Amino acid sequence: MGETLGTLGSAMAAFMFLWAMFQQYVPRDLRRHIEKYYQRLVKYFYPYNEITVHEYSRDRFMRNEVYTAIETYLSTNNAVQAKRLKADTAKNNQSLVLTIDDHQEVEDEFEGVKLWCASSTISSGTPTFNMYGQSDEKRLYRLTFHKKHRDLITKKYLHHVLNEGKAINSRTRQRKLYTNHGSMWSSVVFDHPATFQTLAMEADKKREIIEDLISFSKAKDFYARIGKAWKRGYLLYGPPGTGKSTMIAAMANQLHYDVYDLELTAVRDNTELRRLLIQVPSKSIIVIEDIDCSLDLTGQRKKKEKVKEPTEEEEKDPNKKQGKGEDAEQGKTSKVTLSGLLNFIDGLWSASNGERLVVFTTNYIEKLDPALIRRGRMDKHIELSYCSFESFKVLAWNYLLLDAHHLFDKIEILLGEIKVTPADVAEHLMPKTLDPDPETSLKSLIHGLEMAKKEAALQTKEEEDKEESKSAVEDD
Repeated sequence: MGETLGTLGSAMAAFMFLWAMFQQYVPRDLRRHIEKYYQRLVKYFYPYNEITVHEYSRDRFMRNEVYTAIETYLSTNNAVQAKRLKADTAKNNQSLVLTIDDHQEVEDEFEGVKLWCASSTISSGTPTFNMYGQSDEKRLYRLTFHKKHRDLITKKYLHHVLNEGKAINSRTRQRKLYTNHGSMWSSVVFDHPATFQTLAMEADKKREIIEDLISFSKAKDFYARIGKAWKRGYLLYGPPGTGKSTMIAAMANQLHYDVYDLELTAVRDNTELRRLLIQVPSKSIIVIEDIDCSLDLTGQRKKKEKVKEPTEEEEKDPNKKQGKGEDAEQGKTSKVTLSGLLNFIDGLWSASNGERLVVFTTNYIEKLDPALIRRGRMDKHIELSYCSFESFKVLAWNYLLLDAHHLFDKIEILLGEIKVTPADVAEHLMPKTLDPDPETSLKSLIHGLEMAKKEAALQTKEEEDKEESKSAVEDD
């Protein structure tokens, strides 16, 4: 045994000596040719093929879908083989998901064929970050298999892994709520409890919206056949407190989509807006809330303001005039234009990923530019109005677990006479004590509705008095 180890050590030492001599004394061009033919020789006798799957494509805009599928597939079926694992929380933080750590290899079997998958990283040597905030260290998976099984692996196994990975990810992933910082998105776990069942809205209207959403989510082939990007726009409008944000949460929970809450005032220009759009994957809802308050994009296309004549002081000192213009320019934190937003909604770049909803909300639909909300951009307009009696019954069940009460008739009459939002009604129904009494909450609501009715009548009388006074002055 000792002689064998000695012989092996001598052979390795001799090999290292010869390799060092080869690197030092053989000219570079000759060395390159020798290495090239050596690789060909090894390739001829080496019986295995390799497939490399990188985490990001070259443009680094989006994570490679195949890489994500392999990562999910291996974490479910093969992670037990690895000696080093990475741990993360699963859906609703109820369990842990273990994935293979870097530089680990596991074995898999498909239709009786064995293959090996290794996770690796490639580093540039210096810890730098690119413009998208991502490290230059690149992660990849390397699949190794016998070359005689090449067709089986490329035509069946990879598709199997892709489909299985997507299915597993759909079942276990945590849905996220994203917001934008510069040209990047950051996220928190999305766990809003709103559903269409708890939404204060007429049943027929809810049913119509649900059918529209489900029809969209299953319409991939239809959109491809008619030559349109697989996306749909929703405009939610109505007074404040009518449940527009709650509607968005219910839509996300109905379809199991992520929510991307876009703050336009934080977007520097149209290029940054486009970059944000490209990063939004399928099965997502892009939301711009209160779009009538977002930058100077809404309302009718305004005529250019008249240029103010320079003051006498500015005429004498041109620097003051120039400084005034620079201050005004610096005050504009965002240069997103209406044209850029329209292209964001339905331009060429909007088709970069399918199965996405774009939702706008506004309290004042009349302020929006018609070009922004026309059909094809905002395909479905949904008015969320004041609380009806049917909406009240949903709230009564949600808050008080009541589906009938002798005070309901009086509330129905009052709701027919006065305009109140679902948010106002819900506040009265909200229990205020540790031992809540449903009748107390209903009486509180009735009192609030009667007070609102008196205030509305008083306001109407004041307006009539003003009109009479105005008419009398004009007659004189």
